Amino acid sequence: MDSYTILYAEDEENLRDITLNILKGFTKKQYVACDGQEGLELFKKHEEEIDLIITDINMPRMNGLEMIKNIKEINSNIPIIVATAFSNTEYLLEAIDIGVDKYILKPIDMKKLLQIMSQSLLYHELKDLYIDKITKLPNRNKLKKDLNANQEDLMALINIDKFSTINDLYGEANGDKILYKFSQELLKDFSKDIFTTYRIEADKFAVVTLGSYLSVEEFKGMCEKFADKIEKNSIKLDEHSIDLHITIGIAKADASDVYRYTQRVINYARRKFEKILIYKDSYNFQEDFQDNMKWVKKVKNGIQNNRFTAYYQPIVDTKTQKIYKYEALIRYVEDNGDVISPYKFLDIAKKVKLYPKIIEIMLVKSIKLIREKNKRVSVNISFADISSSNTRNHILDTLEQNKQYVNLLEFEILESEEISDFNAVRKFIADVKSYGCAVGVDDFGAGYSNFNMLTDLDIDFVKIDGSLVKELDKNNNHEIIVETISSFTKKLGFKTVAEFVCNEEVYKKVKKLDIDYSQGYYFSEPISFEMV
Repeated sequence: MDSYTILYAEDEENLRDITLNILKGFTKKQYVACDGQEGLELFKKHEEEIDLIITDINMPRMNGLEMIKNIKEINSNIPIIVATAFSNTEYLLEAIDIGVDKYILKPIDMKKLLQIMSQSLLYHELKDLYIDKITKLPNRNKLKKDLNANQEDLMALINIDKFSTINDLYGEANGDKILYKFSQELLKDFSKDIFTTYRIEADKFAVVTLGSYLSVEEFKGMCEKFADKIEKNSIKLDEHSIDLHITIGIAKADASDVYRYTQRVINYARRKFEKILIYKDSYNFQEDFQDNMKWVKKVKNGIQNNRFTAYYQPIVDTKTQKIYKYEALIRYVEDNGDVISPYKFLDIAKKVKLYPKIIEIMLVKSIKLIREKNKRVSVNISFADISSSNTRNHILDTLEQNKQYVNLLEFEILESEEISDFNAVRKFIADVKSYGCAVGVDDFGAGYSNFNMLTDLDIDFVKIDGSLVKELDKNNNHEIIVETISSFTKKLGFKTVAEFVCNEEVYKKVKKLDIDYSQGYYFSEPISFEMV
């Protein structure tokens, strides 16, 4: 117990002094109160330090039971021992009701008190295995234990999207406050009479009916209502308003399967950009897993055996249709010569931490095209690449080794990935521009679409996302958005590029909007090094 801090509340001075002197020999630190009011104030001030409370019941100003009630509202898990005279034992039932762990009769037997203190602390160490310290909700261990109590359960797994970004922006201490406030919103919408709410890990929560006869569709409706509320109403943090978005996976299944199914369906929902999905056997998760395992192996072997290569898609001058440059696009070449597009393997490469190797390959292939064919080439780079010191240093080392060629090399920073550190991006742009490289923003309009980033970064061009361009001939709203982006960027002096120009009608719209360069299958599909 020599690592624990005690709060001791006792109004009898002689007893207090004797007990305190003994406690000093066995505990790290002691806070002493003469009554319940002082004890409550000490707890509020030193809550983070205090591990255990010992209190009398009958005290002036505020008695021990009132103090305990107030303390339990602040921290329901703090272990509390009541010391009481035999004549006051009628208070013990009330003490037990409000969460007291142990009691000891006066006059206090110090050997017994120390034994009870050890038992109480051990009890709470075991109890903490089932309680999340930040939200005070039951945790993953408790969920697994509770699920086994029923034959069938209905469960929602709720994930706060991109919560790591909130931690980066506001700090982990504020992130913890947001998690707590989010947990309170869950408890408001999912009544304790029907549901049990858990914090599983980090930014994941679970809501479970534990044997309720609620239908899946009724439960989904409640989840949709909660998701809409969270997205419409910001979480307040001091003077800040924090916007949250969530993804929810729902499953109804045997207790042994329901947690696993919600994990699968929430991942599937993210891939499909769905806010809420219910688990269905038809989703063929097993086939997905087998395909994933196959591509993990292929990515590893592909890097070792030079299976990855670059294909190059021409980017033309919109007015003349003459090729101005090429965009380097990663491809995987099978043993039989089949060329596989990146949508099959790029996410896998990121998840198994091999994506930096692919960036290195693309850089080498692009410089080879510049060196051997004197062509201007652009390569994609993500914020994750820029923020990785290893990847960033490798890029700069490669530029240094090939500085006589890299004035024809361009970098396209993906705008569809959120940038949380603009200083790092500014530094990267300045570094590569010192070698004569141009830098642009790719996929603008697809993701976070922050016009301020165009004024904050020293860029040369903006590539307008293909999801907006490819329907210019059919969608008037898309035309308005593209025209706005084009007009704004031109005023800033940037060149514009339209990707996914797929037919003559779209090309005519792009030309009418005075976009500088065009890219798409209307001009050419990506081609091999030999065909450039």
